[in-house]
Order: sequence, then structure tokens, then C-alpha cells
Amino acid sequence: MITLTDDLGHLSYVVSGDGPPVVLVHAGVADHRMWDAVVPALAERHTVIRYDLRGFGESAPPAGPFSETDDLRRLVDHLGHERVRLVGASWGGRVAVEFTLTHPERVHSLVLLAPPWPGYHWSADMVAYDEAETAALAAGDLDTAVRVNLDMWLRGPARAWEDVAAGLADRLRGPVRTSLVNQAVVGEYSQGVTARDVSAVAVPTLVGIGRLDVADFRDIARRYAGEIPGATLVEFATAAHLVALDAPAELAAALGTFLAPVGPGGGAVGVTAGDGRSEES
Repeated sequence: MITLTDDLGHLSYVVSGDGPPVVLVHAGVADHRMWDAVVPALAERHTVIRYDLRGFGESAPPAGPFSETDDLRRLVDHLGHERVRLVGASWGGRVAVEFTLTHPERVHSLVLLAPPWPGYHWSADMVAYDEAETAALAAGDLDTAVRVNLDMWLRGPARAWEDVAAGLADRLRGPVRTSLVNQAVVGEYSQGVTARDVSAVAVPTLVGIGRLDVADFRDIARRYAGEIPGATLVEFATAAHLVALDAPAELAAALGTFLAPVGPGGGAVGVTAGDGRSEES
């Protein structure tokens, strides 16, 4: 990977393909590799930029206060792009929302895959997950903390492990471990996100959610789709929380349609994902 160094450490990134730029922002239990199976199709028509957030993957843990939005702007500036198409998964989705609200002139279109909602009233299942992770980390039991996260974010509440594609747990285990090792320092220095009004998002927006995801995130996806003007909601029938891992072909097809540089604003509506369902809000 290529590194972009600053006073706080460095960001690692990789660029593939050629065409209108697309930036992929990974989930908080993953790194840039979560997009591996989606990139080849996207790179046929786009310059695809993937990077690791600070403290994830190959990007160094922060040495002081930082903003994920500022980091993304710095990377886009460094690469010389005036406007980009943004695709964010889970925590990366909320980073993408913040960037769009802060720098609306820099965003062509927006894709949000199971993003969180600041201040959301989490269910008992989500609270139990958080308590289990916290207890494992407090006990110094990193293996258990990794397992708790794989159970929640990869397997999900609606299927057994034998229903998860072979090899996915092994692929995600390392990135999850790295995120947990660096969780405290990232949490200490990250300026986080704010509960800003998403109705101010004024670019074509696609919201994606797995039908096998936690109920909280299915509800949140509907909220984003309902509050962002003109947003389209797409459900991925075979996916849990990490759509790019569970349904890469379906996601690549949906992105290929939505991100296509057609019309004055780009971003088609009415895309479908396999036997999933698409709704335009």
C-alpha cells in the first residue's frame, strides 16, 4: 500500500482502475480488504480508492486528536480529485455522511451500506453485544472479543455459521483484531461524528442493507432512506451487516448502475440487488 504521512502518523491507501474516482470507506470491524471482491468490477470504469482509517489495517494508530472527515479530505486532496463518489460501510458510511455534509461540493454521489445513526436507542441485543465485548477486553481476552464481533457483524442474528461462506471468518479475523487492539487510542483521539440533519444531503444517495442484518440497522437504513431527499433503499437478500463480504457480486452490480456517470447528477435510481427489493424514497 501507499502511505500518506502527517504529524499524527500515516494513512495507507491503494488505487485501482481508471475513470471517475470512487472512494470506498470500510466498516469499523474491517479494513480496505473488505472491498476486495467488489473492486475488479468497479475498476473497469472507475478509479477506485481504498484506504484504512487511522488505527485500522495498515494505517498507524493516531498520535493525537484527529477527524475522520479531515483525513478523507486530505487523501482526496492529495490524489488531486475535486469531486468523488463515496461508498461507506457501517462506520465508514457515517464518515461518508459527515464528509458529504461538511464538503457537499466535493461529493458527486453517496452510497451508505448499513451505517449507524448517532444517538440511536439500541436494542437489548446490541447492548448485550457491547457489554460482552467490553467485558472480554477488560479481562484481556482478545480472542473472545474477536469472536463476539465475528458473531455479531459477520454471522449476524439470523443465521448459523454453516450458512456463512467458507473463509470469510478467517479473512475478517485479523482486521477485527487490529481494530480492537487500537480501539482505545482511536476512541481517545477521534473527534467522532455529530447528529447532523441528513435531510441536508443534496446528492444522489443509495442506502443498502442486508436482510439478515441486526434489526437495529435495518431500521436505521430505512431512516436514512426516508430522511435523505430522493434516496433509494436496496435490500440484499443474502447479506448480514457486511454486504461487501456476503454479496459482492450483487453489490458490484448495484454500484455499477448507481455510480455510472449518466445524466447531469449521475446516480441512477431503481437499482436492484439480486432478488432484493429496491425502493425510491
